[in-house]
Amino acid sequence: MGDRKSGVAIVGGGISALACAVALKERRIPFTIFEKEKSGGGKLRTESVGDFLIETGPDSFLPEKPWTVQLTKKIGLENEMLCSNDEHKGTYIFSGGRLHRLPEGVMLMVPTMILPMLRSPLISWPGKVRMGMDFVIPARKTGGDESLESFVGRRLGRECLDKIAEPLVAGIHTSSPDNMSVLATFPRFVEMEKSHGSLIRAMTAAMKKAPPRKPDARPMTYFMSMKRGMQQLSDGCVRFIGKENILDGVEIARIERLPAGYRLHLASSSLPPAACRLPPAFDVVVLATPSFVTTELVRELDPGLAGKLSAIEWSSSGNVSLAFRRIDLKNDLPGFGFIVPKVENRRLNAATWSSIKWAGRAPDDHVLVRAFVGGGHHEEMVSLPDDDLAAAVRQELSAIAGIDAKPVLERLYRWHRSMPKYTVGHLDRMAAIEADTGRHPGLHLIGCSYKGIGIGDCVKSGFDAADAIAGDAG
Repeated sequence: MGDRKSGVAIVGGGISALACAVALKERRIPFTIFEKEKSGGGKLRTESVGDFLIETGPDSFLPEKPWTVQLTKKIGLENEMLCSNDEHKGTYIFSGGRLHRLPEGVMLMVPTMILPMLRSPLISWPGKVRMGMDFVIPARKTGGDESLESFVGRRLGRECLDKIAEPLVAGIHTSSPDNMSVLATFPRFVEMEKSHGSLIRAMTAAMKKAPPRKPDARPMTYFMSMKRGMQQLSDGCVRFIGKENILDGVEIARIERLPAGYRLHLASSSLPPAACRLPPAFDVVVLATPSFVTTELVRELDPGLAGKLSAIEWSSSGNVSLAFRRIDLKNDLPGFGFIVPKVENRRLNAATWSSIKWAGRAPDDHVLVRAFVGGGHHEEMVSLPDDDLAAAVRQELSAIAGIDAKPVLERLYRWHRSMPKYTVGHLDRMAAIEADTGRHPGLHLIGCSYKGIGIGDCVKSGFDAADAIAGDAG
């Protein structure tokens, strides 16, 4: 077969890889996706059980980050996007033995409306006064990174950190604020402090300057999903790029640098037929794998790069979906669900009323609930036996939300080492990783390990890699 090279190799089959492939397909740049699982899509998996539609991973994306919306348009699924049922909108926080509604006007952790915060029993009066001191506390004079715990505690106080910031952030990042890099996770807050000297002042000004929605614009809610679940997005990508461009059930063990291009080496566990279809070399390799997998793929190629990648930490999480008959529920389920601060020392992190938040998730006479464990705290919950984990979740739902009914359906899902932790110094690590990667022309690293954990960030990383590949080829 000589030294013939064959386009782009994309290792991994998650949404980052699929987005990259969609963008390459648009540019008519040949590629092949190598996915060790029998089905791609990464964490975007939806399970249909009778009339229930259950998300095993993420249930939504943020249209505020436009790349996911752009992807749906590219693959012809724009009309399949689903708004949340915002007539039920609201987040509740479990504190002091009861559920408190997150005060109106709180943007992430920053209050932008005074009266709702003053009236809320969630934060004590000393805590409210401390939050208000954000207006007068001077901005940090020294540069460099700091933990989110340090940043929020310095600007808004400990009570805001414990009761609002920590549970909200843990739900997004499945990590703890005590070592989370504020520059890597919330750079906007750092800029707000620099430009306005106050988070509250800056956030209020930003809301006033926000452009009004165009009358002919497609309706969007803060969270968006897909009508048939988030797997509809990844399945749509696969249809667009063509299954003939995907080799599934094929695990790559390492990559080798050649005088021109790269060779992929199969893991011994891969199916023999795949080896017959594996080209001898590729012009470009895109590694859309978690950093701990990428570490092993490049260890022989570049030990220094592998060492830097191995410094990225990961957390594990799990979720349990339970369905109840509406008639069996004694209490109303408020808002979209609740979050639990770590200081409450509960075994549950959060719960979403899936069928209240989204249409088409359960029959009208049932309610589908999704409960979350692990991540930022009590990560040992993820490894409990099925019966013990399900029983613990039911006990927590009873204690927190008064759900004592017997579920008619239960499904458990575990995601081991599923979320990277952007710890203090993450941006410096990324700069060093990019410098090392830059010494290998045609090698690209994409995905949630590096520049953003959300679906939109992952899609953008795929688009950016495709842009770079097209630029090099142009």
